[in-house]
Amino acid sequence: QVQLVESGGGLVQAGGSLRLSCAASRRIFSSYAMGWFRQAPGKEREFVAVINRSGGTTYYGDSVKGRFTISRDDAKNTVYLQMNSMKPEDTAVYYCAARYGTSTRSVEYDYWGQGTQVTVSS
Repeated sequence: QVQLVESGGGLVQAGGSLRLSCAASRRIFSSYAMGWFRQAPGKEREFVAVINRSGGTTYYGDSVKGRFTISRDDAKNTVYLQMNSMKPEDTAVYYCAARYGTSTRSVEYDYWGQGTQVTVSS
């Protein structure tokens, strides 16, 4: 079983930055692709970004391309989401997730964190 714990959420003004972290409980973190998703109230869960297990391949949702960057540190069993030029529409609960192989579909992920709230004020 893989446990994921997100941190780094909070309140930020539009145009500002936040960095989310997701720490995994097991060493096999390096075998998994890691994704970030978000869910705003009343909306479906949305794909944000994914990074493959080697860190050499990344994909981003259209709404965050050019503003968000996903990265991983296998020595720390941690994946990061650097969020820049933030907008009020980025407000959501952000979740990290793990699976073998990259995917942009939330239903294909096996393990999920509890989520961290991000609020962007205008």
